[in-house]
Amino acid sequence: MIADRVPTHELMTSGHLACPGCAAPLAMRLVLKALGPQTIVVMPASCWSIIAGPWPQSSLKVPLYHTAFETGAATASGVRAALDMQGDRDTTVMVWAGDGGTFDIGLQALSGAAERNEDILYCCYDNEAYMNTGVQRSSATPRGAWTSTTPASHPEASAKKDIVAVLAAHHIPYIATATVAYPVDLLEKVKKAKAIRGTRFLHILSPCPPGWKFPDEATIELARMAVACRVFPLLEIEDGVRWRFTMDDDTTEPLQPYLRCQGRFAHLTDEQIAQFQSDVTARWKWIERQVAASE
Repeated sequence: MIADRVPTHELMTSGHLACPGCAAPLAMRLVLKALGPQTIVVMPASCWSIIAGPWPQSSLKVPLYHTAFETGAATASGVRAALDMQGDRDTTVMVWAGDGGTFDIGLQALSGAAERNEDILYCCYDNEAYMNTGVQRSSATPRGAWTSTTPASHPEASAKKDIVAVLAAHHIPYIATATVAYPVDLLEKVKKAKAIRGTRFLHILSPCPPGWKFPDEATIELARMAVACRVFPLLEIEDGVRWRFTMDDDTTEPLQPYLRCQGRFAHLTDEQIAQFQSDVTARWKWIERQVAASE
């Protein structure tokens, strides 16, 4: 059973400040269970800057360093260097950033840290827009999605940036994707990342009820559907060249139900859904080629 495989210790308290149904606190809770108490969290501006709560009422039981939007990976690099000077090689330094602080504003610092192979774990909880500031689009926003800056009359025109491919091009030791719908998969990937030295990147899909416009209780199901219809493949990449699926089910579910249960896609025509499907299929086939080349 899943309950038997999830650690019972808690490094995150109840009473946090997230919206009802938010996947990001559950993701943090699971990640900290896998990392343990010897962890320092670096947090650039994001929803989690609010969720954590004001000092001294933080919802985390580990050291937490709030930093500017663009400086997550740079700050973590400095924390890692300070620990190394003290002879501490056991503490995990984790960046916890949203898609805005990863795909966009923080990409330069992340790329620099990855190129230097800094010994940090970078976790991006991806809710596919700048949710904390009013649901503005980011480069993680899918094609066709409504946001406050891409209204239904002028929806997002570009396909989502492939951040996994971007990080793979840096040839860092470990990259993985995960969702809260598959907690054991998430836990195992975090444990694996913890045991590796160098830059590790974890991309966690984080459904957002107010931003995606779906009922609070549907978060886990939306995360599951994203995997099942191949919008968000679960995979691992080692050294940028060895790709493998961690869940590759031949019984793929159709895309349309996943889109139709989200209000942000309510305006899509059949033609636009077909374009979305084309994006999903093309990326899946590209990943399949990377996996095949790794065998």
